[in-house]
Amino acid sequence: MNRPIKKWRVGNIECAVWDNKKTFNGGEVSYKTMTLSRSYKKKDEEIWRSEAINNLRRNDIAKLMAILQKAQDYLFFEDIKPHEDGKEEDAEEEDE
Repeated sequence: MNRPIKKWRVGNIECAVWDNKKTFNGGEVSYKTMTLSRSYKKKDEEIWRSEAINNLRRNDIAKLMAILQKAQDYLFFEDIKPHEDGKEEDAEEEDE
């Protein structure tokens, strides 16, 4: 089963970063995607559920901004591969 490479949670909002691979021009390329989800419990149940976020609530906006900032920082600053000549190169740019 494919698992996220990184996750953040703010309250009931979660962001997960996934590493994906596909064949392109005879080689394998890697690219990252993100999913946003909201956890909730139904009134008469004790089971936590999760749903993809496609409708935002006013109280979600600040949480989403914070969690998306964390994801951006990770993708821009922590996911950097050293280049052969010693310079750092964004891994995402290599894959495009």
